Amino acid sequence: MDQSKIEGYDMEDFNRIFVIWYILVVWTADGIAQQVTDENFNYSVSIPMYGVGNGPVILFDEAHNNASTLKGTYAAFGKLLTSDGYQVVSSKEKVTLELLKKAEIYVSVNAMYDMEDWDLPARSAFSQDEINELCHWVANGGSLFLVTDHMPCGASVNELAGRFGINILNGFAIRKDGRPEIFSKEKKTLILNEITNRPGKKIDSIMCWGGTGFIVPTHAHVISVLGDDYRIYLPSYVSQIRKRLSDTIPYISGRGLVNGAYLEFGKGRIVIFGDGAPFSAQLQGVKSEKRGMNHPAATQNAQFLLNIIHWLDRK
Repeated sequence: MDQSKIEGYDMEDFNRIFVIWYILVVWTADGIAQQVTDENFNYSVSIPMYGVGNGPVILFDEAHNNASTLKGTYAAFGKLLTSDGYQVVSSKEKVTLELLKKAEIYVSVNAMYDMEDWDLPARSAFSQDEINELCHWVANGGSLFLVTDHMPCGASVNELAGRFGINILNGFAIRKDGRPEIFSKEKKTLILNEITNRPGKKIDSIMCWGGTGFIVPTHAHVISVLGDDYRIYLPSYVSQIRKRLSDTIPYISGRGLVNGAYLEFGKGRIVIFGDGAPFSAQLQGVKSEKRGMNHPAATQNAQFLLNIIHWLDRK
């Protein structure tokens, strides 16, 4: 038998797929662990914004090789917003104006141009026609919640984000000590604004796990900043990424970079976030350690998500 072939793949393909599996399922900045959805996570919404099923439609993008889905790692996301009265609907259709007319808010989480090829050169997950339709829809009053993450997610939505003046880095944002981050007003890494300072629903801290960073236009409002504690690693090949990062991988400081922001665009609104984990609820490893809204230190992440959606909904 030809040892260079395994179930129809040559060894180069096999190695690439193994490395991608390793990052998606095994590699994390703070350890090695498999992640599954925490089906027991529940956040009680004391006063829902709408009656059950009476709220606006939120279209959840599942048409762009999204690593996060409503039946997968973002099940808690859908459950929380449904309990607040919203109609959260998965969308497996490419973006068209007809599709967008069905929704008040369009959410895209961890869109990727290719599930199997993360190496440079970067490519957009959204076609130019889709980007044009989204920009036109937002400019005329639509609301976009764009959640991205580490390479290749940042590059996959950078052309879309660029149309709103946002420049996303296609890298890995990692604290110098490799640990998760508590962004807080006390440390001045969580900024006072309309989303974090909603009357009766103030957010003093949020927990994040890395992702990537970006640069926003001057008229945008920053939610959270990275700063000198972070490095953004910029590998050319996915195979360069391991639990212990090599000193040969280029990186830049997180100084001046943000991982959360919001802005108005024409008549519409946009919120962008550079880490997908804060809005999920996962169990990690054999000890089922919590990661996302269910983490003991992420006590305000769920309310933070609600505040984001309420701002996009103009509530």
